[in-house]
Amino acid sequence: MKRTATAAWSGGLKDGRGTISTQSGVLSNTQYGFKTRFEEGPGTNPEELIAAAHAGCFTMALSAQLGEAGLTAESLKTEAAVTLDKSDDGFTITAVHLTLTARVPGADQEAFDTAVDNAKAGCPVSKLLNAEITLTSKLET
Repeated sequence: MKRTATAAWSGGLKDGRGTISTQSGVLSNTQYGFKTRFEEGPGTNPEELIAAAHAGCFTMALSAQLGEAGLTAESLKTEAAVTLDKSDDGFTITAVHLTLTARVPGADQEAFDTAVDNAKAGCPVSKLLNAEITLTSKLET
């Protein structure tokens, strides 16, 4: 399976403008640029897209892990916070923190924690990132 996306850019780093589109069409010529990445401005940025991809991937992986344990989530909500740090050799994504809130009828804390840990380790986006990945989870009753 392959999925594609495209990016187009014109101009310099700070005054330039770009657009991002995805194969599915969910993003279609969506604006991105210096201001959306390093300041506040309309549009998206690569780190926000990585955060969305990681939150989605982890949440789906968790659903699969719960299913293998004979459990079905009533609701799973994950926020991913991507940290971009500047170092001597440029910018690097150094960390991602996942914050999960879940309602899983019939789940005990131990089964839930096992599923969460397996999802965090097994999510393809987690495997891709060369960053520290931390997680806070809450099982609601």
